[in-house]
Amino acid sequence: QVQLVESGGGLVQAGDSLRLSCAASGRTFSNYAMGWFRQAPGKEREIIAGISRSGDETYYPDSVKGRFTVSRDNAKNTVFLQLNSLKPVDTAVYFCAAGWTGYTRLVLTPARQYGYWGQGTQVTVSS
Repeated sequence: QVQLVESGGGLVQAGDSLRLSCAASGRTFSNYAMGWFRQAPGKEREIIAGISRSGDETYYPDSVKGRFTVSRDNAKNTVFLQLNSLKPVDTAVYFCAAGWTGYTRLVLTPARQYGYWGQGTQVTVSS
C-alpha cells in the first residue's frame, strides 16, 4: 500500500501561484511514477502532470504546459506541483497518484495506470 497526502491548495486570484505537495508513505517511493490529476465539477478527471521514477522525464498536456511544473524529491518521498499564472479554469480538486513501473524513465499518463490516489486538495482561482 502507498498512502498519499496532498497539501498546498487554497483560494487565490488569477495570475497567482501555488505549490502543491504530495507526501508518500508505505512503499519505496522511487519505485513509482507519479502523476497529478484534477477534476472540476461536472468534468472528468484529467492528467495535468506526470513524472517518471527518476524525475528525468515529465509530461504536461497543452492546457498547462509552460505554467505548471512537476518535480519530485525521492529522498523525502514527496512530489510537487508548481502552479503559475493560475486562471479561473484551473479551479478543481487536485489529486496526486502513484503508479508502479519497472522503468525508471517512463511517465504514466492514463489514470488506470495509477494504483494509488490521494484524497485531493482544492484549488480555487478567482477572477
